[in-house]
Amino acid sequence: MPARPNRPEPVAAGMVAISTGRRNAYLVVLVVLPVLALAAAVVVVWGRGIGARDVVIAGVMYVISIFGISVGYHRLLTHRSFKCRRPLRVGLAVAGGLALEGPATLWAAEHRRHHKYADRPGDPHSPWAYGDGGLALLRGLLHAQVGWFYTARHRSSRRHWVPDLLADPDIRRLDAAYPAVAALSFLLPAAAGGLWSMSWSGALTALFWGGLVRYAVVHHVTWSVNSIAHTFGRRDFATRDRSANVRWVALLTFGEGWHNWHHAEPACARHGVLKGQFDASARLIRCFEQVGWAHDVRWPDPARLAARLEDARAGPAG
Repeated sequence: MPARPNRPEPVAAGMVAISTGRRNAYLVVLVVLPVLALAAAVVVVWGRGIGARDVVIAGVMYVISIFGISVGYHRLLTHRSFKCRRPLRVGLAVAGGLALEGPATLWAAEHRRHHKYADRPGDPHSPWAYGDGGLALLRGLLHAQVGWFYTARHRSSRRHWVPDLLADPDIRRLDAAYPAVAALSFLLPAAAGGLWSMSWSGALTALFWGGLVRYAVVHHVTWSVNSIAHTFGRRDFATRDRSANVRWVALLTFGEGWHNWHHAEPACARHGVLKGQFDASARLIRCFEQVGWAHDVRWPDPARLAARLEDARAGPAG
């Protein structure tokens, strides 16, 4: 069983201090605004409902955002699970930026640090940071879901964790252009709604549902991997952390919720490797491979998979 952190954020290698102003900005943009957007969505649905046009626009933006994180930021840029042609690499990185979870290099740096210290001191967002049960675990779940964005006084150093991405001119340009990509994340649904309805009201409702509400839902869905999938669920493979498989998280995140195998084999392009574990992100990568857009894909090795599964059955991980 992994050691318990005795404080939320020890200063580990590869971390840099952040200012109070930056922390306050994180508090507003990543913690407060998504909650307000979700609360407003409940009020609007209760009072007016949501039209089919806005459902379609919000759904398309959701799909692009989740695939941008799962396939682009996560499996391609962070773990290098496959290689692809330059246009696809840039396109996936832009799609990841549309999810509004930060520039690619910072996202990847935090996630690589998470894997090195998973559920131990140094992990930026372990739900076990405050203890094992009761109020301590509830506090830890809130910390893993959103709290760490504000409470952390240090963030991962990009020079330490992602020198390969910093050496990529395209990724550096996208990092510099992140504010424009963030604006595009709201302008795209607004433009789609306005052109579809040929009205300003259509643009505004699409901005609300496809921009604000979608951004809030995408955030909490993806962050549930940090919290829920490190606390609950089934663990089929032995790992040094508490990563687990949670089906509803996997469905909403297009495969990311099959988190146990991902921590057992982080570079694998497929996370759902057992029967019944549908992994939409892996299916998309397979499509890219079949049309020649992706190559050197790190698919699970059947012999290694069987061996890891047998090891876990011989000595249960929990």
